Amino acid sequence: MVNLARSPEQIGNTIRRARKKIGMSQAKLGEKTGLRQGTISQIEGGSPETKLETILSVLAALDLELNITQRKSTFDILLGSIGREVEKNTP
Repeated sequence: MVNLARSPEQIGNTIRRARKKIGMSQAKLGEKTGLRQGTISQIEGGSPETKLETILSVLAALDLELNITQRKSTFDILLGSIGREVEKNTP
């Protein structure tokens, strides 16, 4: 699973989707991480006050990891898209 997250809200949404995908409740994730269910809810809601250590703990409990990469420019994204179209249309 690869998800792009550039804001606390996007990180929270990614965590929520991953948790639901494995059928885990917020309460169970809280138990697994030693956090309150309310804290899990705040993280999933995109709370910008959440400590990185807490995010990493939640990611680990969901068997996920943080991977930091160079941000792609709009030009790089468009160029990649054009390249794929050319490949599809080349006999």
